[in-house]
Amino acid sequence: MNCQRLYFPVVILFLAALPVQAETMYQCVDESGHKTFQNMKSGAKGAKCTPMDLGAPSTVPAARGATKTPTPATFPKVDDNAQKARDTDRRRILDSELTAEQRNLDQAKKDLAEQEAIVLPEERMQYKGGGGISGGKVEARLQPYRDKVALHERNIEAIQKEISKLR
Repeated sequence: MNCQRLYFPVVILFLAALPVQAETMYQCVDESGHKTFQNMKSGAKGAKCTPMDLGAPSTVPAARGATKTPTPATFPKVDDNAQKARDTDRRRILDSELTAEQRNLDQAKKDLAEQEAIVLPEERMQYKGGGGISGGKVEARLQPYRDKVALHERNIEAIQKEISKLR
């Protein structure tokens, strides 16, 4: 009796473990360039069908040392002097942005230091003896100033990263 109860689950596991047979899929391109995917090679009239390998990823990275597609002759070209002028302008713009952002950071740090030195009356603790500072209210008031400092620091990092990418 025990053997009969085990028979059904074993058969189910065996059937589930059988490999699934994948059909060959075809990519068909018709005369107007529309792509269709189907499991039969016969596509629309005049369509060219090629089998697809379903086991491999659809995008295969290019091998090392593979030749790149040459630039088409009709592609617009920029002469060296024009490109150098553009690069010089870009560096000048990034340098001026870096200088302005550094000024903004200095001002934000100054504003934060001023706000840290101030203790508003509503931020004082309400207990016998007074004189202490309530941390939650102060932190809530200072957070926008800290956020502004962090923002300018991130901007400076991003500008410096862009400058390092220049040729």
